[in-house]
Amino acid sequence: MEPPTGFLVTLWNFICFLPYFIGLLLLGTVKGIVLCPLICLVIGVGNTAIILGLWPVHIVWTYYCILSAKQFGPVLKIVVCITILPLQLILWPVVGIVGSVLGGAAYGLLSPVFETFQAVGEGKTNQLYHCFYDGTVSTVKGSFTVVRDFKDVCYHTYFSVMDDLKSQGPPKYYEIRLLYLPGAVLAGFLGFMVDMPLISFIAMYKSPYMLFKGWHRLFHDLIGREGPFLETICVPFAGLAILVWPLAVVGAVLASMVASIFHGAYAGVVVYQESSLWMGLRYIIASLAIYDEYSNDILDMPEGSCFPRLTYRKKAESLPTTSRAPSFSKHRSLKNAPSFNNPMIELRPLEIMDSLFRECKRYGEILVSEGTITCQDLEDAKSSKGSRVISTGLPACCLLQTLLRSAKANSAGILLIDNCTEITSSNRPKDTIFDWFLNPLLIIKDQIKAEKLTESEEYYLGKLVLLSGDPVRLKNSNIGSPPDSERKQAELDALARRLQGITKSISRYPTYRRRFEELVKALSDELGQNNDGSIKPTSGPNTIARSKSAFARLFTQKSFSFTSKTSNHGGDPESQEVERDVTIA
Repeated sequence: MEPPTGFLVTLWNFICFLPYFIGLLLLGTVKGIVLCPLICLVIGVGNTAIILGLWPVHIVWTYYCILSAKQFGPVLKIVVCITILPLQLILWPVVGIVGSVLGGAAYGLLSPVFETFQAVGEGKTNQLYHCFYDGTVSTVKGSFTVVRDFKDVCYHTYFSVMDDLKSQGPPKYYEIRLLYLPGAVLAGFLGFMVDMPLISFIAMYKSPYMLFKGWHRLFHDLIGREGPFLETICVPFAGLAILVWPLAVVGAVLASMVASIFHGAYAGVVVYQESSLWMGLRYIIASLAIYDEYSNDILDMPEGSCFPRLTYRKKAESLPTTSRAPSFSKHRSLKNAPSFNNPMIELRPLEIMDSLFRECKRYGEILVSEGTITCQDLEDAKSSKGSRVISTGLPACCLLQTLLRSAKANSAGILLIDNCTEITSSNRPKDTIFDWFLNPLLIIKDQIKAEKLTESEEYYLGKLVLLSGDPVRLKNSNIGSPPDSERKQAELDALARRLQGITKSISRYPTYRRRFEELVKALSDELGQNNDGSIKPTSGPNTIARSKSAFARLFTQKSFSFTSKTSNHGGDPESQEVERDVTIA
């Protein structure tokens, strides 16, 4: 919508908006206060039981995996087992339980507030009912989901990471040089003693400026209907941001205090890496300038720092030691904060994972009907043994088809199904998960593009990605003819292993296990229908429903080129009543 023009018009809209906003805020707050004790109890008690129940197992298995790791030297193992692991294993229950209680309280209080504002969004019907209902039952269900996902992380993710640590051997071998260990410990302690109070003082000194600078920006956008106040649906959240901005400032100060501990202790790492205590002492001074310059850029304050920016790397280029040294780029400052005037792609990792599993379900149903995924695969997936074909092979196939489509379109990034929207390194969301997975996927896409695969080679690569986790199954299955060139075959094998490895890393994230169990249940139901003869017909091309979410287009089934041209479905006319508009070749 276009922002209103004229001061009187904007002032009148602001006056009319205040009662509406305050009413929603009070209603959401009342629901939050009522639900907060229950949600805090569910998350706190559930997570505490998981932490304390698995704590003895974590202690024993962690020590066993560290001592069994082939890439760690004997001295490093002794140091880790005596100094690092006891502290971590003792603090883990304390931090986990306190964090669960505080997180449960915050979730129980804030979730009803946000869902109350979302209930009056554009396109919503019966808004009065949703204002009272939204954020109640969904918050209670969400608390149990949080406990379940936390259990999956503490059990499945933990053992997956530890098993890899235990089983992986060199190429890299880590050992401690005892000669520089005392100097590193001394520098780390001095860095903590110096940086902790000084960085805390700098953060508190600049906090009033951050408070009024943020308020000035938000009120300026509110009066002029710019930035987050441009869209009507964003106005309640932006108004809430004005009220909670002091909490954001307090959180920033506390975060700076906590970060200063690690920022100063990093001096020990510098001493060890540079084999020089003097370089560690220089880093302690330089770290103050680094933080001061960074905070100036964030707050759009004058560049430079009153602390000298000393060099602390022997091979690094000389940097000016004056207090007016150029600091970080201005692109992250409050002055140049992103505007809501221009549309931008907004992807969230959990939504991408939802879309990935939706496509896994659709493509998995095709493989079930073809007999590629068998009843034994599903039984293994349900048991503790696990099935690599379903857990990693199926999601890896979805990623492969996305990369194939992007490579064929000469896209610079990951091309969505509309063939005009792409996700690149420049417009991607700034979530850490994208840093870990987007760049490797872009590299694999470029490698696929350079290979210039034929249709038969794409079929071979797809089946290789699907079945490479099960060597016996791969050997006994018909995956097509391998390339004539041994070099190209080795390259395709390497691509399959990398996609399997990326998918295995994704499988360790929260919510993955829950979605995986839902996928296995859905495929089991599909297999049961096929065995009962209730198989979907294929008189025409197989089609799948297009997801309403833009994120599902990232993992579309339209490009599954290595699927069978015809399926052996039977005839169930009722199965065609589902709306379908994307064709699978």
